[in-house]
Amino acid sequence: MTFARVALLAAAFVVAAVLCPFSSAGSERVALSVAIDGAIGPASSRQLKEALDAAARRDAAVLILQLDTPGGLVTSMREMIADILASPVPVIGYVAPAGGHAASAGTYILYATHVAAMAPGTNLGAATPVEIGGLPSLPGGDKSDQKGEGDQKDANGRPAGDAMMAKVTNDAVALIRSLAELRGRNGDWGEKAVREAASLSANAALQEHVIDFVARDTTELLLLADGRTVDVAGKKVVLATKGLPVETLKPGWFIQLLSVITDPNTAVILMLVGVYGIVFEFTSPGAVAPGVIGTICLVLGLYALDLLPINYTGLALMLLGVVFLIIEAFNPTVVLGLGGVAAFLFGAAMLLRVEGPGFALSWAIIGPAAALTLGLALLSGTYLWAARRNPPRVGGEAMRGQPAEILDWQGGEGHVLALGERWRAKADEPVAAGDSVEVTDISDLVLTVRRRDAGRNGARQ
Repeated sequence: MTFARVALLAAAFVVAAVLCPFSSAGSERVALSVAIDGAIGPASSRQLKEALDAAARRDAAVLILQLDTPGGLVTSMREMIADILASPVPVIGYVAPAGGHAASAGTYILYATHVAAMAPGTNLGAATPVEIGGLPSLPGGDKSDQKGEGDQKDANGRPAGDAMMAKVTNDAVALIRSLAELRGRNGDWGEKAVREAASLSANAALQEHVIDFVARDTTELLLLADGRTVDVAGKKVVLATKGLPVETLKPGWFIQLLSVITDPNTAVILMLVGVYGIVFEFTSPGAVAPGVIGTICLVLGLYALDLLPINYTGLALMLLGVVFLIIEAFNPTVVLGLGGVAAFLFGAAMLLRVEGPGFALSWAIIGPAAALTLGLALLSGTYLWAARRNPPRVGGEAMRGQPAEILDWQGGEGHVLALGERWRAKADEPVAAGDSVEVTDISDLVLTVRRRDAGRNGARQ
C-alpha cells in the first residue's frame, strides 16, 4: 500500500514537472522591441525580418518597432512593409525618442504598422521620392538644382520632373493611400506628404488621424494600446498589452556589418582595396597578406553592391577605369591614365540606380579615391619608366665601371679587389699594387682594368 502511494506521488510529480514548463511559458508573454535607428537599407530590412521571426517563434504579444530614421531605399522599405503586413504578431510603430523622426521611408513604414504612435517632440512626413540616379551632390552646391525631386511642382501642382519621376511619385501616392485605407488612417495627408513633402509634429499627427496616440515611453505605449482591435494577417485581434514586460532585441554582428558595408561609399572603397590588393599579390607573389585582404575586401564590396539598387553599366565603367589605371602603371601612356580616371568618375556617378537619405555617393569619397588611384598609377609608371631607361645591370654589365684596387701585380696580370671580392685581372697599361683602377670588361672571370684618371683619383681623395 505504501509502495503504491509512493509510485502514485512519483508519477504525479513527473507529470507536473513536464506540464508546468508549458503552462508557465504560455502565460508569460512579453512585448519585444526592436529599434531602427538611421537610414533604411538592407541591414534595416534584415533586422526587422529577424525580429518578426523571433516574435513569432516566442509567441510575443506585440513587437514594438521604434523608428528614428531620415528615410532610405525604396526597395528595403517595401520589403519591411511586406514583412509587417504578413506578420502573425501585431506590430506597434513608435517614433522615438524625443527629437527623433520618421521621415520619407519611415512614414510609409509607420503607416503600415498595426498601431502607430509617436513620442512628444518627434515628427514624421517629407515622404517625397528622391532622384533616380544622377550625379552626386557637388560640395557646396544647391541640391535642388541637381535633383529632379518630386516636390518641385508646376502651375497645376503636379510634379515638375520628367515622366519617370511622375510615375514614381504616383506609385508612392498609391502605396501610402493603400496603407492608410488598410489601417484606417488619413490618406489625404499621406498623399500631401508625398507630393508636397509635408511634415507633422506628434500632436498635429494625432489631430490629423495619422497616428493612434502619443506616448511618452513604452510603458505608456503598451497601456494606451491595450484593448485595441487590429487586423493581423486577416484576423481580428484584441491587444492585451497592459503591464507586459518589454525585451529589447539587439542587432547581431552580421546586421552591424551589413549596416557598414552597404554604405555605397564604403562598398566602393572595399572594392578598390580588393582590386589593388590582388594586383599587388600578382606583382609580388608570396606576400600572401595583400592577396588575402584584397580578396576579402573585394568579395565584401561586391556583396554590398549586390544588395544595393545599382546600375551595372556604372559598375562596369568603374572596373574598366581601374583596369586602365593598372595598365597605365605598367605601361605609361598618360592617355590610359586620364581615360581610367574619367571612366571611374562617370561610373561612380552612374553607380546607384536609386538614391535615398544615407545612400548616396559623395564627391568627398569619389574625388580622393580617383586622385589616389591616379597617383599610384603615375608613381608606379614613373619608377617603371626610369627602370626602362637605365642600362641593364646584371652579370658582366654590372661589373663595368666598378672601382677596384690592385692587390698584387706582375707583368700585365695580377689580382684586384672589386665589390669586396678577389678577382684575376689584366691591364694594357702599367699598374702597381695599391693603385686604384676601374673595370672596363670581363671575360671568363678575368677582369680588364685601367688606371683611373687623375681627376677621379683627386675626387676620391
